[in-house]
Amino acid sequence: MKPPVPLSLLIEQLQPGEPLPFRVLDNLGRLLLAVGQRVQGARQVAALVERGACVDYAEAEAFRFARGLPGFDEEGSPAPQLSWFDAVEHQIWLLDELLRRLTAPAGAGDDWPAQFDAFTDASIALVERHLDAALFMCVRPPERRFALYALTHAMSSALVVLLTARQLGWPAARERNAVRAALTMNASTLELQARMAEQADPPTKKQMEQIRAHPHQSAQLLRDAGVTDADWLGAIEDHHERDGGTGYPRALATVGEMAHVLRAADVYMAKITPRALRPALLPQAAAGQLFKDEQGGPIAGALIRALGVYPPGDFVRMKNGETGIVLQRASASGPVVVAALIGATGKPLSGSPRRDTRLPEYVIAGPALDRAALPRVLPEQVYGLLD
Repeated sequence: MKPPVPLSLLIEQLQPGEPLPFRVLDNLGRLLLAVGQRVQGARQVAALVERGACVDYAEAEAFRFARGLPGFDEEGSPAPQLSWFDAVEHQIWLLDELLRRLTAPAGAGDDWPAQFDAFTDASIALVERHLDAALFMCVRPPERRFALYALTHAMSSALVVLLTARQLGWPAARERNAVRAALTMNASTLELQARMAEQADPPTKKQMEQIRAHPHQSAQLLRDAGVTDADWLGAIEDHHERDGGTGYPRALATVGEMAHVLRAADVYMAKITPRALRPALLPQAAAGQLFKDEQGGPIAGALIRALGVYPPGDFVRMKNGETGIVLQRASASGPVVVAALIGATGKPLSGSPRRDTRLPEYVIAGPALDRAALPRVLPEQVYGLLD
């Protein structure tokens, strides 16, 4: 486990009287100030620093990333300034560390729930800074890293859950709970998902048994780590259940809304993500299957509205014959924006010029079907580094 970060490296980023977003510990790891308490002036700060006050590494990292600040190196000193894409990559590895602690021989540690809450808040704050770019990375990841499939799928599903919950008008606390559930719903199958993503054969009987057992096992890992929130745990246990009793593992006749949203996001992202066994479905095909499966219900409609028919990262054809990649969903403040990649003559376009799809010549005519011939597009290439 990485060493704690001195409070002195964080306190200047807080406004006077602002509730603490992290716990303050002494040099023996004992609690000095809880989340939500306030530091009462310079004298108290000096007293805390003198006692060796520090902050758990994961909570400090989460706080810095939520504020758009660089994280810390192995010695607890501020690291060099990172781009937004670097910060997203960092969150993937931090999630790996947190989830693996659930099955570690020494246990997750008493502070796991607080650390995971800090991670969740930082992840939400991070994607909110560039939502369209975050969706782009879900739909068009920079590379196929099957070994990290469980982690990238969790992060992508959590983003889809967040946006769907907002379409449904959920309060912020419930959104946050759903995100926590999406990030942890497959905690017991990290290695299994990696193997299945890269294997060229259908799942074995043993793998299917593990899959059917994982909702309960993932929830139990969280209980063992000190998680007590019934909505969070219940959503994980039921995220493969289906109204009418055709889901698993308990064949429930009625499923709660949060578990339903989790399942929709989980299934949609699995379908548009390639595996060794099968190529990715087009987002339009995955959305169509979801809409049919849900019989046009409100959750399917909310998910499709949240992502758009042509989500960021999707390849599209425009009326003028150009082929490009979607960068921005339509919103009240702007249209769908596409970076043009291939001209009407079939030759690459220099600079990936942006197209306003409200203009008649750039109206989207449909998805680009021959995707094997299209270039690999790095998100930094079309968005810049982003801060």
